[in-house]
Amino acid sequence: MKLPLRIDSDARTTGDDGRAGRRRDVLAAAAAAVLFAVAAAVGTLIQRTDHTLYVDWPPLHASWHPHVGPGTPAALALAWAVVVHGPRLAARLPWRGLLWASWAAAMVWTWSLALVDGWRGGVAERLTARHEYLRGVDRFADIGAALRGFTDHILLTQPDYWPAHVAGHPPGAVLTFVGLDRLGLGGGGWAGTFCITVGSSAAVAVLVALRALGEERAARTAAPFLVLAPAAVWVGASADGYFAAVSAWGLALLALAATGTVRAPGAVALASGLLLGLTAYLSYGLTLLALPATAVLLLARTARPLPFALAGAAVVAGAFTLCGFRWWEGYGLLVERYYQGVASERPYGYWVWADPAATAVAAGLACVAGARRMVPAAPGALRRLRGGSTGTPDALVVLSFAALLALAVADLSGMSKAETERIWLPFVVWLLPTTALLPALDLRRWLLVQAAVAFLVNHLLLTSW
Repeated sequence: MKLPLRIDSDARTTGDDGRAGRRRDVLAAAAAAVLFAVAAAVGTLIQRTDHTLYVDWPPLHASWHPHVGPGTPAALALAWAVVVHGPRLAARLPWRGLLWASWAAAMVWTWSLALVDGWRGGVAERLTARHEYLRGVDRFADIGAALRGFTDHILLTQPDYWPAHVAGHPPGAVLTFVGLDRLGLGGGGWAGTFCITVGSSAAVAVLVALRALGEERAARTAAPFLVLAPAAVWVGASADGYFAAVSAWGLALLALAATGTVRAPGAVALASGLLLGLTAYLSYGLTLLALPATAVLLLARTARPLPFALAGAAVVAGAFTLCGFRWWEGYGLLVERYYQGVASERPYGYWVWADPAATAVAAGLACVAGARRMVPAAPGALRRLRGGSTGTPDALVVLSFAALLALAVADLSGMSKAETERIWLPFVVWLLPTTALLPALDLRRWLLVQAAVAFLVNHLLLTSW
């Protein structure tokens, strides 16, 4: 069945919608699969000989454990439904109906994959491990005192040092779970449920942002891919899935404010700043979201939301600073703590190319094929942006290219050696829409590939997040 809706200007932007272009899509996906296989083989050799990678199944933080679980039937059923009916429904549903359906389907997909490992192993115990945030909740009985003394417990040489994830992030991350605990929603089960529920809404935020930037067709085409993203394996249940949603909604609100598609753009821009400011206090690395945020403003050709957004971010930064936590001091100590641990032994020369291999799995091979079209289209889209004559799908290309550039900076920094299938989720969600650049005839095949990658990873490996 031919889809009634597709991106009709792909040929102008990518120039390879024909048989040769489709063959190059397959070759790009195959190259990513080969890169992952090489990373697995080389990584296994390094780990067995030098023991310096500190992962059991490189380049992923996982162990070999073929299994099925309670979530398996639901995952199969949803994958079949989205592959067969997803493109048609995404094209025809009313916009609000599409948003609600996408969130619901993304939640079902994420829950199903998490429950492949069972309730305890897949959800309830994920955030209670010795390195996780919940291990620090009890130390926030006096939140003010804990924030004032937060940096005193980052280094391993300091008394009562924080668990790895608490020390590795600003206090906004652990405060989220402190807040849940104060609301009577303490423990791993509620924490996992929160991360899955909020994290799966990132798909909706991406759709909202794309439509605000004039890319509704691309949003509708990409919606099924946002649902069946292999990244859902790590959204359920990790705090990084929650981080991805907060940052995605921050950028979505910025797009709405910048394009004037809301009644009170100033208030929406302020809310965007509050969320984007919060992301900087959830994870230090999310300051790189400044790149896609800049892309949003450039695409909208306005800086009007900027003062409001900066004011919102300043409110968050000011609140944490007044409470005694200084971001720059925390970041400096984090870098020192990072190299006190296994990062001092993990070889940069391996992870600088193995991290992208792991991220390709989280994004999925269809996303690799879409990115293969996006990268060569980016120079032309940027030229048209400078000349003031952008068109479909230039906004999609520029926004995704900005996210890819942020990932490149993160990779080269050496501050994300391993575990990037989880850590880079806030950027991966903005690469997934590149699947809208794929030819309409191939959409269902690529959806099947996406589902297969997620299904195989979750059933052959026991992921750590």
